[in-house]
Amino acid sequence: MTTNASPPLATANEPPRGFPTSEFESRLDRAQRLMAQQDIDALLLTTEPEFRYFSGFLTQFWQSPTRPWFLVIPARGKPVAVIPEIGADYLRTTWIAEEDIRTWSSPAPEDDGISLLTGTLREVTGRTGRIGVPMGRESHLRMPLADFDAIRNTLPGAEFVDATPLIRALRMVKSEAEIAKIGHICEIVSGAFEVLPNLISTGDTERDAFRKFKVDILRRGADDVPYLVGGAGPGGYDDIISPPSSRPLQAGDILMLDTGSTFDGYFCDFDRNYAFGHASDAAREAYTVLYQATEAGLRAARPGATCSQVFESMWSIIEAHSPSASGVGRLGHGLGMQLTEWPSNTDFDNTVLKPGMVLTLEPGLSIAPGKMMVHEENIVIREDGPELLTRRAPEELPVVR
Repeated sequence: MTTNASPPLATANEPPRGFPTSEFESRLDRAQRLMAQQDIDALLLTTEPEFRYFSGFLTQFWQSPTRPWFLVIPARGKPVAVIPEIGADYLRTTWIAEEDIRTWSSPAPEDDGISLLTGTLREVTGRTGRIGVPMGRESHLRMPLADFDAIRNTLPGAEFVDATPLIRALRMVKSEAEIAKIGHICEIVSGAFEVLPNLISTGDTERDAFRKFKVDILRRGADDVPYLVGGAGPGGYDDIISPPSSRPLQAGDILMLDTGSTFDGYFCDFDRNYAFGHASDAAREAYTVLYQATEAGLRAARPGATCSQVFESMWSIIEAHSPSASGVGRLGHGLGMQLTEWPSNTDFDNTVLKPGMVLTLEPGLSIAPGKMMVHEENIVIREDGPELLTRRAPEELPVVR
């Protein structure tokens, strides 16, 4: 039976939008302390998460690749924004002061902010400074490479060094205000997952199910649903990243939906599985194994443990069930301003867990050739262990009647 169980837009329990100035002052202070330890005279940041982390500049305009945006973090003093004029008015509403906003008319193919940025870097670092730029894994440079080469050629005495470890250390541990935003979107989506069996039915297409779920999440108060993937098929699914098809859902199918929905620029990232009409013994067993693997991950995810230990705790349950199981890359990851962040629950990531880290636990299992199942929860590490941000999935595979 299909019913419209969605409540109206919920705002009563929303965390405050944005952050107080003290949040940004704290981030800047921690960054500059690390810069001093590593003899870095300035950070050059070009990507949306880092720009927003230090400024509070939240806009979808980043989806346009036409204009570059730069933020310079000096060794002392406030961040300096070097940005296209189109963003100046909005940036002035953040904690970045008027005198720290430098603009040019963009796009300007001959000089798209490069001389302005070069002058700023020379001003804050001198001619022989060390300039930190994220260069490592899970980072990228959001500007033309030719322009970056031009900056280096114009500052021949400057040394450009990898700032990935510094940025990673800052962003992995969340403030309570950040955790509240992640927890809020987890609550919204948990509610949508719980009522989904009332919104979908046998005969709906995969596309119908995805659309109903997305609409419900938005009605419950999410800002956006930028990531929604899944899979469906008899007894399991073979793909979890492709768009939904027009195939009708049938008795015996397993449907999985995995969403990264957002509130005030912060993501949740978790999934749920549903059987239609009935579930095979193999599907029920796989679901139970994944539930147990997640429980093992919850027991392991404590301050002082490493990501590799969390991985091993979950992988041992999966491997005991399927001794021939092959490596699956990772079983979860960091979460926050991006859908996936550092660290990774892998056998090689020895990042030590600290209070304030937000992670996903994401075990997966092959049921049969071409059939798989995955499960995911979101947690925050506390002094005494993990705290679930998602409402825990049912112990038994839910069935849509």
